[in-house]
Amino acid sequence: MASAPKILIVAAICLASAYARSQIANAPQPDSPHLISLPKGPPMTNHATGTFDVKMTPQKPDNKPAEAANLGRMSIDKQFLGDLEATSQGEMLSFMTNVKGSGVYVAIERVTGTLHGRSGSFALHHTGIMTRGIPQMSVTVVPDSATGDLVGLSGSMTIKIEEGKHFYEFDYAPPEAH
Repeated sequence: MASAPKILIVAAICLASAYARSQIANAPQPDSPHLISLPKGPPMTNHATGTFDVKMTPQKPDNKPAEAANLGRMSIDKQFLGDLEATSQGEMLSFMTNVKGSGVYVAIERVTGTLHGRSGSFALHHTGIMTRGIPQMSVTVVPDSATGDLVGLSGSMTIKIEEGKHFYEFDYAPPEAH
C-alpha cells in the first residue's frame, strides 16, 4: 500500500488536467429539475491569470477510523505568480475506487498575498469528481473567508495543467471599498 499516496497524487492531478481538457456534453440545462438554484451574488467582474507551483506531500492517517477508510491525505503548499501573487497552504483528502478513472478529492487551502494589488487572504474549497474518466471540478472562494483588503471577495478558479505546468484563471467579484 506504500504506493497509494503516489497514485492519489497522480489521480488528483489527472482530475484537474482532464477537467481542463474536456467539456462535458449533455450537461443539465438551466431549466432542468435536477439543478438547484443558488442565490445569485454580484457578477464576476474581474479576471486574474497566472501560474502556480504546487508541492503535495502525502500525510499518514492520524486516527484508526481515518486509516480504516483508506483515504489519501496530502498537505498542499503553493506559490501563485501573475495577477495573484500569493502562497497557500492546505490539505486534500482523496479516494480512488476500484473502477479505473473514478475517484474524488476535496481540499481546502488558505491563500495569502495580493490580488491585483490588494493584500489579504482567503480560503479556497476544491471538489473534484471523476466518473470513469469524465471529470467535474469546482474551486470556489469560501464565503466570508477573506481578510484585509480582500474582505467581501467571492469567485471561482479554474486550474489547467499543460505539459506539467500549472495555470489558473480566477474570475472574481472584487470586495466593496471599505
